[in-house]
Amino acid sequence: MQKIAGLRQGQRQGLAARLSRIEGQVRGLRKMVEEDRYCVDLLMQVASVQEALRGASKQVMRHYLQTCATKAIQGRNRDGIYDELMDVIYKYVK
Repeated sequence: MQKIAGLRQGQRQGLAARLSRIEGQVRGLRKMVEEDRYCVDLLMQVASVQEALRGASKQVMRHYLQTCATKAIQGRNRDGIYDELMDVIYKYVK
């Protein structure tokens, strides 16, 4: 199986930058809690973090489908990859 390192350098850097921004958003959330901020403001920020995480996971999912899953389906590990795909998709759509 190909790892995330299989992403092109620019893609990997972009994903790392996106995750760093998300990390900053989460730190901001913690600060908002510590400052006893208004609930609606906190909820809006949580929604923003969730959307940012969805964007990052879409990028990783696309890479997985284009590389790992495709190679396994073309190879001999079809049954194993179908089981793995079902697990990944089920967890992804929860």
